[in-house]
Order: sequence, then C-alpha cells, then structure tokens
Amino acid sequence: MPIQPVTHTDPHPPRQHPTIQRPLRLAARDLLSGQTLDAHTHPWGQLTYTPHGMLQVIADGNTWFVPTMRAIWIPPDIPHEVRMLEPSKLRVLQIHANHSPFPGKQCRVLEVSALLRELILSLGQLNQPGEKENHLIAVILDELVAAKALPINLALPKDKRLNSLCEMLLADPASAMTLEDFAQQVGASSRTLSRLFEQELNMSFNAWRQQMRLARATPLVASGMSLSQVASELGYASQSAFSAMFKKTFGVSPSTFFRQK
Repeated sequence: MPIQPVTHTDPHPPRQHPTIQRPLRLAARDLLSGQTLDAHTHPWGQLTYTPHGMLQVIADGNTWFVPTMRAIWIPPDIPHEVRMLEPSKLRVLQIHANHSPFPGKQCRVLEVSALLRELILSLGQLNQPGEKENHLIAVILDELVAAKALPINLALPKDKRLNSLCEMLLADPASAMTLEDFAQQVGASSRTLSRLFEQELNMSFNAWRQQMRLARATPLVASGMSLSQVASELGYASQSAFSAMFKKTFGVSPSTFFRQK
C-alpha cells in the first residue's frame, strides 16, 4: 500500500503544547497502515510510542522500527518523520525542553515497562490539570530516565540515488535484487553505488542489507511473529540461516536474545 501523507494541520492547538506550568502533554492519534507524518520539527522533545501497531521513525540520518514494547525519544528541534507500518494508535509525549529526561541531541529507542505503559494510559484519561497530573508527570519522567536504551538503528544515506535504493529495500526487505539490478532503477552504475555505500555508510551494499534485515527483525519478533515467519519475511532461505546471521551479529541466538529482553 503506498504511503499516504497525513495533513499537517496541527490537531493539537498551541494551548495543548507543553509549557513550564504543564511540561508534559499527551497527543493521541489513530492512524492507518501506510500513513505518514511528514518530516517536521518542534521546540519540545517527544517520546513517540504506540500501544498497538508498529512505527518507522526517520530522524538525524537514521531510521528505527518501533513496535509496541518500545518507544523512541526525539530531542527538541530534530526533524523527524513517522510512518505507520501497521494500523497504529500513535501516542506522543510532548516534553518541554526544560524538562528533557535525556541530555544531548541523540535519538534513542527505549524499552517501555509495564508501569510506563499504564502511566501513559492514565495520563490520557485525565481532562484537567491538577495534582494527579503533576504526580503522573513526575513518575513518567522518572521512568524514562530509568528506561533501558536499545542501540538498534539503521543509517540512511544523503545521496538521492542511494537513498532511493535503500528505500526500495526497506519497502521490500526480502528482495533478492542485486546491486546491478538496483543500478538500472536508480540511474547510477553499480560501481558508483558501491563507492557511495562505502563513502556515506562505511559499509558494503550486502552489509547494509544484512543490517537492515536485522533491524527489521527485532520488532517483528517482538510483535509475536515466529522465527520461521520472520526469516521468510526478510528473505532468508531458512530459519536456521536467519538464526546463524543473528547470532553472528548479536552474539546469541534470537530465542536467547528475546528471552533476555
């Protein structure tokens, strides 16, 4: 299904944005698979989360796949785009810059604890500011600071031809097309594309495709998909081939990795 842009008319007027007095506000939208929030920025930080669905977030030259058990922190003033890979209940915690739970300008994927999930749900049920909201905000900020960061991201190129190639692979991770096949579609020779992969991403075409598949694998497994289904979705010849590549990269088998999580 082609990605459809979502209108940029702000459904949350300025009075609903975070302030010094109310430093954390919840924005909620239910969106369809294939819809996207085009690249935009704002002066507050945000935690982007979905209790149901799966997101792809593009920011700061990287992309992340975010299932229900995770959320992504996006610092203030960082341009970002959010795509719905499934029908998703988008829940965004807008946090005033003065109350940022993290230093610096780095995006980070966080594990969402059961407590944090319930806190976000409770915040969404409040209609008026008050002592209860203040307590919820304080505990949410504490939970964010304590949340474990998961350093799983995928670098994206700036060159338009290379970016087009990478977007095609992201749309079809199981594709068996070669670099020569892609070269015919993006208007550059395979030699040029190979050089661009090394210059912009510091890795080969095959290495980037492998990293992309593994980045895509973790949210699929987290969503409950079986390892055999994940292997098929990502173009591996078998579950054992996928498991071998996963273990080579992460040092443990997929089942061990996700049991630990």
